[in-house]
Amino acid sequence: MPSLVPATPYVDLDREAWTRLSASTPLPLTDADVARLRGLGDPIDLAEVDAIYRPLSRLLDLYIQATRGLHHATSTFLREDVGRTPFVIGVAGSVAVGKSTTARLLRELMARWPATPHVELVTTDGFLHPNAELERRGLLQRKGFPESYDRRALLRFVSKVKAGRREVTVPVYDHLTYDIVPGAHVVVRQPDVLIVEGLNVLQPARPTLEGTSNLALSDFFDFSIYVDARTSDVKQWYVDRFLSLRQTAFARSESYFHRYASLSDDEAVARAESIWDTINAPNLEENILPTRSRATLVLTKGPDHSVQRVRLRKI
Repeated sequence: MPSLVPATPYVDLDREAWTRLSASTPLPLTDADVARLRGLGDPIDLAEVDAIYRPLSRLLDLYIQATRGLHHATSTFLREDVGRTPFVIGVAGSVAVGKSTTARLLRELMARWPATPHVELVTTDGFLHPNAELERRGLLQRKGFPESYDRRALLRFVSKVKAGRREVTVPVYDHLTYDIVPGAHVVVRQPDVLIVEGLNVLQPARPTLEGTSNLALSDFFDFSIYVDARTSDVKQWYVDRFLSLRQTAFARSESYFHRYASLSDDEAVARAESIWDTINAPNLEENILPTRSRATLVLTKGPDHSVQRVRLRKI
């Protein structure tokens, strides 16, 4: 009997096959651009951008054009002018996997396409509850878990942007002080593309006490990306980044983590591994990784941070 091939909604492409998909797409970035955009501990270079993110930007441009056509058809049918609807992209993945670099690269690349000159990037960090509130709720050690965010505020923000609101404000999060900055906001003004980056952006809707489902943030996404890697690799990247931060952010007296700046290498590794094992790994395994199958596209990285496989949802 013929063997049964497991059904999958994805087409799975290796690095070479993916790169061939947009040989004619120009690469508008330079080495200096990539150096400016990559995160701490992320060795991404122009060759990686050329191989992986150039084809992705072309795919997204095609999606945006097709989505605009669909919105126009709906407006024609309803006999009303609803204006241009922003295209919203979600970027999810673990701490230290490189999703922030992915989001920044996409912002730069998409802004170079003629149809999308205005691209905004918002991270969900700004929607974390302030530390005082997390402490009041007993959640300070679960920062980054779904319950540590003001999910209603996050949903309101994205829905307003999606609806074409002229100006929408976003709270500011300071990674140095590890807290929301009181009274500080950035303003998002009718972008062509909004990129929303965060750990839990692909979380499904939570049922209410009445048994009905609320809206999920991903309900507003036109396209979503999950940045993936082996958990053991991500843990090592997290430890490496922690060691590097001792000489940079941790060394500043105002840093929330200043107490770690004077740790020896062995002490720093032990502390980083403890934080990973008790906070980041449980969050990844319980909340983040289970959302991978909800993404439109999955970028799978190897131990050297380079993307080795790309899975694109086809149905």
